[in-house]
Amino acid sequence: MRNFRELEVWRLGVEMVTVVYRLTDGFPAKEQFGLSAQIRSAAVSVPSNIAEGCSRRTQQDFGRFIEIAIGSSFELETQLDIARQIGYLTKEDDEAVFISLHLLQRKMQALRSSLKT
Repeated sequence: MRNFRELEVWRLGVEMVTVVYRLTDGFPAKEQFGLSAQIRSAAVSVPSNIAEGCSRRTQQDFGRFIEIAIGSSFELETQLDIARQIGYLTKEDDEAVFISLHLLQRKMQALRSSLKT
């Protein structure tokens, strides 16, 4: 069993959740159970799946959970794109969150690749 707290991708995922919660706090109240909830759920799913994957016995099982986390990160990216297009994100917020998200995605993909070899 791996210690998920030692994984950089897990730490970056948790940081992303913190950023997402701060960003969605500024969304209109009408989005509390809509887009805001969807964005938060996708963000929380990333480090949660990484942590769950660490409990799995095989590299292959762990890799599957990393793939799920990657999928959640792309879901998050799509939802943030929508929020940007609607005008819920400022240009500064938008740039910062996407830089962090793309870094996280690259690192998760690298981890997934390393598990396959």
